[in-house]
This record gives sequence, C-alpha cells and structure tokens, in this order.
Amino acid sequence: MLSERVLHLAESETLKMARMARELRALGHDVISLSLGEPDFDTPDHIKEAAYQALKDGYTKYTPVAGLPELTKAISEKFKRDNQLDYKPEQIVVSNGAKQTIYNLCQALLNPGDEVILFAPYWVSYIEIVKLSGGTPVCVYAGVEHDFKPTPKQLADAITPKTKFVLFSSPCNPTGTVFDRDELEAYANVLAQHEHVLVISDEIYEYINFTHQHVSIGTFPQVKDRTITVNGFAKGFSMTGWRLGYMGAPKYIADACTKIQGQVTSGAASFSQKAGAVALMADLEPTFAMREAFRERRDIVLSMLEEVPGIRANHPEGAFYVFPDISSYFGKTDGHVTIQNADDFCDYVMSTAYVGLVSGSAFGDPNCFRLSYAASEEQLREAIRRLKEVLGRLR
Repeated sequence: MLSERVLHLAESETLKMARMARELRALGHDVISLSLGEPDFDTPDHIKEAAYQALKDGYTKYTPVAGLPELTKAISEKFKRDNQLDYKPEQIVVSNGAKQTIYNLCQALLNPGDEVILFAPYWVSYIEIVKLSGGTPVCVYAGVEHDFKPTPKQLADAITPKTKFVLFSSPCNPTGTVFDRDELEAYANVLAQHEHVLVISDEIYEYINFTHQHVSIGTFPQVKDRTITVNGFAKGFSMTGWRLGYMGAPKYIADACTKIQGQVTSGAASFSQKAGAVALMADLEPTFAMREAFRERRDIVLSMLEEVPGIRANHPEGAFYVFPDISSYFGKTDGHVTIQNADDFCDYVMSTAYVGLVSGSAFGDPNCFRLSYAASEEQLREAIRRLKEVLGRLR
C-alpha cells in the first residue's frame, strides 16, 4: 500500500504536459511544446569549460553538505554585488536545484497546522511542497486585471497567529510579473507588524528581468533579518540539468536546512559547484544576451495573442511566460468538445493544434493558461497561428 502522503500528492502539471507531448510525437504528430520552464539556449561555453576542468582536476568526490567554500563565497559576493544583501558564506546553503532549497525550507520550518501564505498565481510546486511538509496553504489571489499583484491589505488580512512564512517569486512563475520597489516596500511594511512571520523570496528569474530594476525584499530593514532569498543557476545561466540552487538565510535556518539536506542528498555535484562559482564571477554578457532574446520573443507572443479574440493577457516584465485569461471560451464548443475550464482548454489545444500549454488551475488560477516562450521564434509564431485556428472553431 502506498502512503497517504503520496496518494494526496498531485502530479506536476508541467511534467504531465511534457509527457503528453512526447506521447503524441511518438505517434507521429508535430507537437510544439510550450509547457516547460526551460531555456532553449545551451549553457555558456565558459561555464561548461569550468566543469570540464573541475573533472580533470579530480573534483569528483563528496562536498560539504552546504556547498564548496569557493561557491558559498561567490554566492555571498553575488548577493552583495547584485542584490545589496549581506549573507555571509555560513548563511548560504547550496542544493540540488532551487526546488530542493524550497523543500528543505518547508521541511525545516513547518509543523502540522502552520500556515503558509502563497501569492496566487503561484509556481506549481509551492503548494504541493507546503502540503507535503504538513503546512496549510493560504492563497492570496490577484487576477490579470491587477497584473497578478495582491494588495498589501490582502496580505495583511491573510496573516494569522499560525502564519509561518510568506512565499512568492519575482519575477514570477507563472505570470512573468515583477514586483517593483514600492510594491515590495508596502509588503515589508505589513510584515513589519508581524514579527513571527518569515519571508521566502524566490528570485530564480532575477536575470530575466526586462525592467533592469530587480529588487530583493530582503533589502528592507523591516524584514531583513526574517528573509530567506532563494536563487539558482537554471534560468539565468541555462543550467537546468546541472541541478544547482542556493539560498541565503538567517544562520539558524541555514543550519537547519543543512541538517535536513545532510540526511537526504548531501551536497550538490562537485563539478557543478565549481562551474557555478565561475558562472557567478564571470562576465554576465551571455546571460544578458539571453534576456534580450526573451524580451523579443515576449513582444512577438503578445502582439500575436492580441489578434486572437477572447484572450486577455497582462504585459509580463520578466521570466519567459505569458499567462493569459481565457475564461471567455468557457461554455463554447466545436460540436464535439465543450470547453468548461482551463484544463479542457489546454487538452483541446493539445489534441487539435498539437501545442502544449499548461492549465492555470495548476498555478492557482483556473481562468488562465501558461505559455512558455522559451522556444524559437518560428515555433512561437506557428504555435499561436495554430492556436488561433482551432479556437476559431469554437462557438
């Protein structure tokens, strides 16, 4: 018999759609998958060279659980340089991806009944990791008409004596929303009145920020000592398969997460860590070139979606996603299939246009779908052409 834990755990919708795409391709269909949050660029050569060199130099053994000293030092310097955050090396924990970082935090901080405030729409794994760790998710929702940004009052109203922490991302997955300095300060002012509440800021998309003004909530003195900043290498350096993430946190939390990780995976891969240190300290021009390519693709996608009736999209300022509202299609049919919700919408588009999207229900907004524009311009144009065509059949 399986555990209650796994029986109540939802399958990742992004991975589910990727699996469906593989199955349809195996049947001979030309599938364009816009479901995964994975840059389509290769890892820059200087980072790969650093890994090659590390292997040649014999860096193939266990590392300290919290990370190689040269990497934790580089991360500390990066936090100061890019974010004006003062995390010392002993406050940093390197993990097998930012996802493990968040899992470690939830395991280290949550007791049954503890509440976690999630800004919704949220990244698909937040809610499942919180529940898996015994926590109770409390979702604070904002729709497309508000650029998916909850108000400070919504945050204040959600806080109770049981609230353990607030968890959000900026730039945001799935919406691409970026919180500016004034908005983050307003949240910090609310949290200043609740000293028992921690903040977990997921900044994995930091370098894919089209405003050129990334702000970390941990810079505000009201919450500085209660903020955990999560980041990693997957998105900004196109290193998804390297499995390398990290956090800066108050020392007692960093120690607790190291303790958890020591019993689960131990340290991240040694040669990945050596390459990570080089990535952070080297010229970031390849990263910024990727960012500009994503900006161009965003503009193409938005301009094409404007020509599709019934789709409402915000103007995302970061990451590589568009999260349109398609509720106007609910109740429509092509004579065979009736669209009742975003799940039906994405299934219909996959089965008729062979375009892989992810339902917004997985992210806490059942009126929307997520489209990843981490794909070629040619693929994006063809995907939206197909999307417009099949939606035109609905009445």
